[in-house]
Amino acid sequence: MTRVSIDGEKFLIDGTPTHKGRTWKGHQVEGLLFNNRVVQAIFDDENPETRHQWVYPDTGVWDPERNLEEFCAVLPEYKANGCDAVTINLQGGMPITKTETVQPWLNTAIDPEGNLKSAYLHRLDRLLKAADIAGVVVIVGLYYFGQDKYISDEDAVKRGVINACDWLLKSGHENILVEINNEADIPHYTHDVLMPGRVHELIALAKSRSLEGRRLLVATSFAGGAYHMRHNGVLDLSDSNGLQNGIPTEDVLEVSDFALVHTNEMNMANTREVVRRTREREAFKRCPMPVVINEDSIAVTNLFAAVEEYAPWGYYDQGDNNYRDGYQSVPVNWAINTPSKRSFFDAVAEVTGAKSR
Repeated sequence: MTRVSIDGEKFLIDGTPTHKGRTWKGHQVEGLLFNNRVVQAIFDDENPETRHQWVYPDTGVWDPERNLEEFCAVLPEYKANGCDAVTINLQGGMPITKTETVQPWLNTAIDPEGNLKSAYLHRLDRLLKAADIAGVVVIVGLYYFGQDKYISDEDAVKRGVINACDWLLKSGHENILVEINNEADIPHYTHDVLMPGRVHELIALAKSRSLEGRRLLVATSFAGGAYHMRHNGVLDLSDSNGLQNGIPTEDVLEVSDFALVHTNEMNMANTREVVRRTREREAFKRCPMPVVINEDSIAVTNLFAAVEEYAPWGYYDQGDNNYRDGYQSVPVNWAINTPSKRSFFDAVAEVTGAKSR
């Protein structure tokens, strides 16, 4: 069994810090959890009017089982290159190249009343088992903007958190970290409890669920300033009442086990700044924890910047809907089959020393 735990600002797998004793160019690597954003690994689309968008070029049909099987098959290769974690989501992510707030497709493992769908759970169980065998940690996101609108009300959102956490605990797998929702601070969520002023309530709710004395490690991600940079043209990490500035709020850090930030569309200096600003929060100073970037871009120079600030980095490759490029636009080719993908895994292997093993 692969078991993830936290000791201060370090991640441990099976009781040992990741990449134990490793440094890179004088920077500590031990305890970092490099990751790949693969949120569509259990993807499906229950809307017959949009399902045709995801067909495989060789068969002309969409197949969620094939999608999962091909993903599970590559996990050992990810791990062999030093990538210790993947990020998935029970409501997926943006499956097309252009961000769409309407999102007519229906990809959610959580039904309108907060109950879990058996087909998704079956795929999730197989994914967790494959990752467990490969020694890979799975960051399990619960909600995604644009798909949360399919949840009927706030009580149903909370039931979804309870049901998901209880199921994850009962699964017996201990290679799990929970991300309540993707980028809580972007203004596209339907439910107020998923927004930065209140999402800490859901983190606390998730942490309250336990089984035989064991609970899950929980956080939620913030946009790291990238959303504001896209809209304002400059990186804006000003406080904005402590809510929508891209950095986890004091309330969120107060109840989180680790801090999750995104650094999309940023340069190396801005990547460093996001990590530094997170550590400057008073709640972080009171209780230091790992700072994790679990979404950035294909710009692996930012990986090196993150390591310099002692933060693991997450590869995000949107790609195209062509079964070749990227890890998010459906249908996804999960192999390390393009120069961009290869550059990420080469960089992780270099930093972690995986190439020398």
